[in-house]
Amino acid sequence: MLAAAQRLRRSADFAAAIRGGRRVGRGTVVVHLLLEEPAQAPAARAGFVVSKAVGNAVVRNKVRRRLRHLVRPLLGELPAGSTLVVRALPAAADASYATLGTDLSAALVAARKPRRPR
Repeated sequence: MLAAAQRLRRSADFAAAIRGGRRVGRGTVVVHLLLEEPAQAPAARAGFVVSKAVGNAVVRNKVRRRLRHLVRPLLGELPAGSTLVVRALPAAADASYATLGTDLSAALVAARKPRRPR
């Protein structure tokens, strides 16, 4: 489980991260990362979106538990005040724990990279 201060609960927080954050997708997940001022929140926070397209309730909860376990150590590396939303894709239902971890960390590294000027 994530600590209460590390969880996203309000739909407005999810919407802000999805609309204003940087989006990076990999094979099984899409990561939305919004880096904000540290005054907004004392710690980095995370939320998860696992739709019915992933599978039935048992499969969705299994995917959510795996993602939550994988995100917990990564939150300490993010700056305070950042918001992370992890959206599971349908391929996450059949993916192994290692594959989910690889995709999640690769997406998070890409989301933290500065954007190239056009």
